Amino acid sequence: MFAARIDQIQPFKVMEVLDRAAEFEAAGATVVHFEVGEPDFPTAAPIVAAGMEALSAGHTKYTSATGIAPLKEAIVGHYQRLGLDVPASRIVITSGASAGLTLLAGLLLDPGDELLITDPGYPCNEVFARLAGGIPRAIPLGPNQGFQPAVEDVAQAWGPATKGVLLASPANPTGTMLDGEAIAAIAAYARGRDGFFILDEIYQGLSRRDLAAAKDYASGLSFADDLFILNSFSKYFGMTGWRLGWLVVPEPAVEGVTKLAQNLFIAPNAPAQYAALAAFSPAALEIHEERAAVFAARCRRLSDGLQQLGFHVPVTPDGAFYLYVDVSHTGMSGADFCSRLLEEFQVAVTPGDDFGRHQHERYVRFAYTTSEAAIDLGLERVDEALSAWGLG
Repeated sequence: MFAARIDQIQPFKVMEVLDRAAEFEAAGATVVHFEVGEPDFPTAAPIVAAGMEALSAGHTKYTSATGIAPLKEAIVGHYQRLGLDVPASRIVITSGASAGLTLLAGLLLDPGDELLITDPGYPCNEVFARLAGGIPRAIPLGPNQGFQPAVEDVAQAWGPATKGVLLASPANPTGTMLDGEAIAAIAAYARGRDGFFILDEIYQGLSRRDLAAAKDYASGLSFADDLFILNSFSKYFGMTGWRLGWLVVPEPAVEGVTKLAQNLFIAPNAPAQYAALAAFSPAALEIHEERAAVFAARCRRLSDGLQQLGFHVPVTPDGAFYLYVDVSHTGMSGADFCSRLLEEFQVAVTPGDDFGRHQHERYVRFAYTTSEAAIDLGLERVDEALSAWGLG
């Protein structure tokens, strides 16, 4: 009765963890949330005010399928501040990054085409490939590689059916970034194979500028102009529930992606687009930068605390708001560790098997999208758990 692809799609485990945590909270428990990659801050006040003004002004009708011109121009300005010249004609506003990935899968993949993705990586990436009839093929990565592939890894994985590669920088769940040389080399390799390179930059702006490990570029477009760039207003701009993102596509792809957007989505959310104009205002940018600095401080606090408790954090994240933590010293798999931590101590953490299969049993992901007070409480409970389990 149902399409065969449904049996190939795994549940998004972080949402299952979130649902179970909600059950504890409904029963009156205080849960420490390290599971969800959603900023805990409310959307910045200038954006909210612009959204309310848009509603009052009647901006509730369909827009162009690829978004309103003023928002495209604002994104052009965003790239100009980063030292990049991106024409508005190449920008496509989307209903969140997920809609952007849907458009790119429909544009670039035919049934049977392979898409290279990373393991570990964002778990939904393979689903977008399957929806287009494509076949996701994982590149297994470890901490010695910074959980990011070199061009040699891409070349080794590239097969006769491979059409392109999807990478993220900063990445989920590891927070690591590709360096510029790797971006340029992978782009050149894909180009030489008549393939494509999608670069997910939805955590752009959330790089740890205060850490020596952080990369010093703002966008992969600095190294290759023919990338397909995926971005979002959800993370740095704190607009998760507004469901708004954007693509930067090569000029020859504009017509095709526009046709898909017209047919699949009609138009992005109109009030959200007008609200997002304020995301680039000086007042909002000041708020975003302050929050990015808070995330950097939380990263240090959580990482230091976990390491003091005996956990191994194999890579220092360059960005995003995640720590990918090795829990193998506990003698438990990541899944068992997370289950017991939630059930017994009401600390919600995401197991590594949500992000792939390569050494997944060793790892869990902590998201520091919660207050420093909650981080401290979470560390206290993890310490209690270790003692209770005879591991303290």
